[in-house]
Amino acid sequence: QVQLVESGGGLVQAGGSLRLSCEASGRIFSFYIMGWFRQAPGKEREFVAAIRARSGDTAIADSVKGRFTISSDNAKNTVALQMNSLKPEDTAVYYCAVDGSWGPIRFGVNGYDYWGQGTQVTVSS
Repeated sequence: QVQLVESGGGLVQAGGSLRLSCEASGRIFSFYIMGWFRQAPGKEREFVAAIRARSGDTAIADSVKGRFTISSDNAKNTVALQMNSLKPEDTAVYYCAVDGSWGPIRFGVNGYDYWGQGTQVTVSS
């Protein structure tokens, strides 16, 4: 089992920055993929970014490319999402997730086995 705890959400003005962090505990292996998804009110949960800790391979959604960066600290089993130049449309609950497979980074929610409780990010205009 894997437990995930997110932190770092909050309220920020458009153009501002936030850094989300997710700490994983339990049965974690370096080949796991750790990712971030978000869900805005009335919308489906969507992929934001993911990283495979062992290789450093990353994937970023086009909607946030150039503004968001994902990184991991393998020693601490944490993954961070640095969000810059935030826009009101970035407002959502952000979820940390883990994919325990050996395959390529996946972009659908069904590809991830474990989920955190989510942290709210609100960007005011």
